[in-house]
Amino acid sequence: MITPAMVKELREKSGAGMADCKKALDETNGDMSAAMEYLRKKGAANIAKRADRSANEGLALSYVSDNGKNAAIVEVNCETDFVGRNEEFVGFANAVANAVLKTGQTDGDLWSFDLGGKTLGNLRDEILAKFSERIELRRAEYLSSEGTLTAYNHAGNKLAVVLDVAGASTDEKAQGLMRDIAMQVAAMNPLYVDRSHVTQAALDKEMEILREQALNEGKKPELADRIAQGRVEKYYQENCLVEQSYVKDGNKTVADVVKELGDGAAVVRFRRFFLGEQL
Repeated sequence: MITPAMVKELREKSGAGMADCKKALDETNGDMSAAMEYLRKKGAANIAKRADRSANEGLALSYVSDNGKNAAIVEVNCETDFVGRNEEFVGFANAVANAVLKTGQTDGDLWSFDLGGKTLGNLRDEILAKFSERIELRRAEYLSSEGTLTAYNHAGNKLAVVLDVAGASTDEKAQGLMRDIAMQVAAMNPLYVDRSHVTQAALDKEMEILREQALNEGKKPELADRIAQGRVEKYYQENCLVEQSYVKDGNKTVADVVKELGDGAAVVRFRRFFLGEQL
């Protein structure tokens, strides 16, 4: 006989709804372990049913290893901000980021990561069983570096950054400056590290736009190209990280700050995940 106490116990262990817990116990003849597995499978089975729903809430997180050589950045989505702020969902998202950091995997085998008694996949299925929402790992990236990786997570965990710098000093001041540069990436959303990373296609498109603007201002066609060429410098200054004005001191550029990291220091790359942005 399935008692209310058994249903209550399963609900406390699984976090699933009372009706789901009662059904799980009925289907497994009161076997608590089997009922937990039933709920996990139910959560996994419901993924397909929720596939057409929009999941734009959730968390963006970045993790860096203690030695600064490895990093993970992830976006884990759900449908509502209510679930996105739930303690168990937050724990799940952090478990995902940690698993990516520890394994270097971003899908597939990632879900086999051992959490001690259960896998990350088991935890995912439990979360799916508890919340009647589409919940998914939207994107994840693992980075390794011979330089120094720095993570920055903006308040509220809707925006995460990983910065990779080569040749930086290892002292406390340098660590603080690299975090400041990662914050710059978060705040100013650069598209490139420097102008050498700007693709020819992107530059051609920008030149076309700037030339059209000059023509619309009444400039003669023979002058429009020269005007566009002059204005493209502003494009570099706005979209190339090292050319941006430093947000903490407008008298400096980010390139000036990079020089303070040590002789030969250079930004290699960055990753910026903003929750729900178009990929």
